[in-house]
Amino acid sequence: MPSNEARLVLVTGATRGLGLAIAERLAADGYRIIATGRQPSDALDALIKENPSIAFRALDLGDHESLHPFCTALKEEFGPLYGLVNNAAIARDGVLATIHDSEIAEVVNVNVLGTILLTKYAQRAMFQKTGRQTDARIVNIASVVGTSGASGLSVYGATKAALLGFTRSLAREVGRIGITVNAVSPGYMETEMSAGLGADALAKVVRRSPLGVLSEVQDVAAAVAYLLSDDGKRVTGIELKVDAGATS
Repeated sequence: MPSNEARLVLVTGATRGLGLAIAERLAADGYRIIATGRQPSDALDALIKENPSIAFRALDLGDHESLHPFCTALKEEFGPLYGLVNNAAIARDGVLATIHDSEIAEVVNVNVLGTILLTKYAQRAMFQKTGRQTDARIVNIASVVGTSGASGLSVYGATKAALLGFTRSLAREVGRIGITVNAVSPGYMETEMSAGLGADALAKVVRRSPLGVLSEVQDVAAAVAYLLSDDGKRVTGIELKVDAGATS
């Protein structure tokens, strides 16, 4: 097995929150990391200074025309990809009847179409040579909302449910060439994305949890690290929930 130092992993939406935690954990495990976002953040810049194995490259999943050349340039600059962590996503809270059509389109274009197109081109960047069998990993960050549902998150939940279907079918499609595809579904965590829920709503989630806690970004990052590791090489097509049992 090659060492993690030879393995390049692309982590989208890695400038803050969960994506930043995933990049930090994978870098600690010895991977080379390409962290993406629309623009860098102070937190990511600080992490890069501490760990030169992390590099930032700007990427906007809503700009579909840029995804193919992005992946081509990435392979030319850094070599073949070992892993892709599809973490980048956006949410627009609100009752469906009041959400503007443009906001619905934006969420679907980024969370579903952008993710699928990036995966298409990143998969090509995983081959050492055209058509050669490879050893690679794809991890899609879904959400428990994709299966359990949540009021005010119908569009976001629909996109995450789509990722679960995408995960299962793609796993069957690319398994024969040595690529595993899995999904990690976080529960509610104290991140920027959940900040709008408020303390009372998060307290209700804690009460539903058998463990009596919220999941943390480090817990989800650890699940991603497992699926990327040699220990996870025989795991594909699954959804791994990390929600402290709140939806069990």
